[in-house]
Amino acid sequence: MSTDNQLRTHSDRVVDTLLDSLRRNDMRAFADQWAPDGVMEFPFAPPGYRVLNGRDDVWDYVKDYTATIRLDEITEHRRHHTLDPTVVILEFSAKGVLVQTNSPYVMDYVGVITIGPDGIRHYRDYWNSLAVVAAMGGMDALMAGFTAKTADD
Repeated sequence: MSTDNQLRTHSDRVVDTLLDSLRRNDMRAFADQWAPDGVMEFPFAPPGYRVLNGRDDVWDYVKDYTATIRLDEITEHRRHHTLDPTVVILEFSAKGVLVQTNSPYVMDYVGVITIGPDGIRHYRDYWNSLAVVAAMGGMDALMAGFTAKTADD
């Protein structure tokens, strides 16, 4: 059985790797931080925005990310350790460029991340969807850029 310190160290290592992958625009490494059945959800996203179920779904979501947004700077502001050593609340900012329009991309994020032995089990990504909508040129552009069709479509 792992101690709280061991679990917290593991959680920090996963978060460090996650941030590093964003700094390097390495979306494969980003997706690889998820557990095979880990979930990523966007509580503040517009209606119809998808929930990602599993590492493969996360990869499908981010694999073309760098064709939409080039990240130039990721700044960690705060990392909050919780009473549960497997849960981290991460505040960070991203700066970059929207590739198609060459417009600046500046976004603050808060992630509530639950980490298990095989990677991220649950990630709740709290981002300002209205800022992204404006930066990307409207709701249709946002949904087209970050929403995959399902087998039911």
